[in-house]
Amino acid sequence: MQVQENYSLKSYNTFGIAAKARFFVSVATISELKEALASPLHPTKFILGGGSNMLLTKDIDALVIHISLKGIEVLSEEKNHVTVRVMAGENWHEFVLYTLKQGWGGLENLSLIPGNVGTAPIQNIGAYGVELKDRMVSCKAVSVADGSEHTFPLEACEFGYRNSIFKHRLKGQFVITEVVFQLTKHEHDLHTEYGAIREQLKTLGITEATPKDIAEAVIAIRQQKLPDPKTLGNSGSFFKNPVISKTDFERFQTLFPEAPYYIVSETEIKIPAGWLIEQAGFKGKRFGDAGVHKNQALVLVNHENATGEEIWNLAMKIQKAVHERFGITIEPEVNII
Repeated sequence: MQVQENYSLKSYNTFGIAAKARFFVSVATISELKEALASPLHPTKFILGGGSNMLLTKDIDALVIHISLKGIEVLSEEKNHVTVRVMAGENWHEFVLYTLKQGWGGLENLSLIPGNVGTAPIQNIGAYGVELKDRMVSCKAVSVADGSEHTFPLEACEFGYRNSIFKHRLKGQFVITEVVFQLTKHEHDLHTEYGAIREQLKTLGITEATPKDIAEAVIAIRQQKLPDPKTLGNSGSFFKNPVISKTDFERFQTLFPEAPYYIVSETEIKIPAGWLIEQAGFKGKRFGDAGVHKNQALVLVNHENATGEEIWNLAMKIQKAVHERFGITIEPEVNII
């Protein structure tokens, strides 16, 4: 295990923030992970995956353990289903492309989401009507406290909207090492209910869509709206779409009848945070090197040399403006470090 000191994390976070790790190690096996977690020389540990769902506002005074576990394996196969295990260090989008190449369906709506597989359950990533919980069977994790291995079946993960047990009750207590999915081989459960997907499929001249078609549509949509972190630092959607009660929504709709919305349940309505931010006047605005993307107000960007603190100050300014205008609180989707 090779530990490095004062290690730059700029290339390890998609915002491109120039923060440093006091100590840094990359682990490629479970035994290396356990050794790093047990290191008595570095009592404080920080787990780093793909770096796509965090905003570094300061240097990290800890041993940063970068998860680089690799591998994809088919565990079982039936007539219409395949169960596949993927290690935490695999890039999420590359894994989705791999499943499509095999002809498997289920993850196509989650194409081009940044980050690695191991952090996907923490956030319960989702897009265009599909969430990770809809396809996941279980995940395995190592205890930070004692290095013991635990399997978490779907029900034990307490998944919610952009939430899981790993984000609240067990936050920081486990390192996810692998995730198991069940995907379809033939009778695919396709989700094309979002208007953007339907329009994109229409543009492509597709009437009978396959998982690959839907993935291509989602990729095209996301590329139009979301900047590539390699050229413009960002973490994708910075804020969660707020979910409000039906009663609150009725009052909101009276004042803002033009606002888009999605029905979550009989009692809850989801309002697009991007629309709220745009209406508050922040779309495309720049404050030094911290800014809001010109095509999607939900995305905060680092134009070049913004600090994490500057981006977080902008986020709080947006939160305040949205609340003052609409009476709705929008919360960060990314982790603020």
